[in-house]
Amino acid sequence: MNRAMFAAASGMAAQQLELEVVADNLANADVAGFKGATETFADVRAGGIGLGTVAVGRHPVFVQGKLERSGGPFDLAIDGPGFFVVERDGQRAYTRAGAFARQADGRVRDAAGWALAGVRIPADAIAVRVARDGRVSVDVPGQADRTIAHLRLAEFPAPEALRPLSATLFARTEASGRPGLIVPGMRGAPSLAFGMLEKSTVSIVESMMQILGAQRAYEANAKGVQAADEMLRIANNLHRG
Repeated sequence: MNRAMFAAASGMAAQQLELEVVADNLANADVAGFKGATETFADVRAGGIGLGTVAVGRHPVFVQGKLERSGGPFDLAIDGPGFFVVERDGQRAYTRAGAFARQADGRVRDAAGWALAGVRIPADAIAVRVARDGRVSVDVPGQADRTIAHLRLAEFPAPEALRPLSATLFARTEASGRPGLIVPGMRGAPSLAFGMLEKSTVSIVESMMQILGAQRAYEANAKGVQAADEMLRIANNLHRG
């Protein structure tokens, strides 16, 4: 009897976790470069008998988001797989959120202060461009279209194993593997879109359907707990009788 109650209670906990994941996805539905996450569950079995459900882990789903023109002066989007390499305080991280802005020191940083690796804009630059192949060029007085950097993108053998540092920032792990740098714009490789951002991959409609499904499953498991509790009560009464 306790086994049935545990199985139903673990199902309730799993659906509660599922709701938390969906709620987090919805909270970031308007964040550029955000990738919706999913929680993985597994059966708990002993001797062929199901004992309940256990959470295995949460991981982001790296599918391509829609690219949208943003008008930002240094906004970038990746069309295809890969990550921007960013740095801060000697640390390196990876992101697909390309809302960067030029700073007084010439670095190009996001709102959290992470700088795009390998790029420093000259102080006298009057125009900046980034080509599909990652070539960064500027116009300075007396010289147009001067190349100052070539952006490279990072790719991982198992990107789903990256460790989230924030909603759109990730760190490599042993499971994700070491990053490899790729040249955008080459045949079969991702390309860069200047002046655009990648929208979040979260679908409001799909998330609402997930919420409804999780609520139904939670209610079903709650009834399972109640049924197991009732059967336990009856068994105790029979034993006393």
